[in-house]
Amino acid sequence: MTKIVFYRSGGVFYGFEEQGHTGYGEEGNDVLCAALSAMTMLIINTVEVAYDSHIDYEIDDKTTDIRIKSKSALPQYEEDELKRYAVSGIFLAYYKQIQDMMEEYYEYLDMSVIDKPYEDED
Repeated sequence: MTKIVFYRSGGVFYGFEEQGHTGYGEEGNDVLCAALSAMTMLIINTVEVAYDSHIDYEIDDKTTDIRIKSKSALPQYEEDELKRYAVSGIFLAYYKQIQDMMEEYYEYLDMSVIDKPYEDED
């Protein structure tokens, strides 16, 4: 099962963690894991390249654990309101997508939300 924990501060989504294999298919041929990986890379590339915003991420290839967050989603770190809206919006969209996927794949996905302030990794 893949566990996904979304980070939210002041009602704004700014990141998430994913841990574990879904178990939907054999490792290397698991289409559900592949879908999660593709969406995750889309988020990283969109925030970093299309929105020209800083994004912190760690991907452990051995465990498949992933942690992604962007302070650009939060008003205390990003002055540009449109950029904040875009960055937080892509995290919200992923949250909604996982909610939809859980209707069919509830045995393979677990999702929760943690309300906590952004913490720098430095």
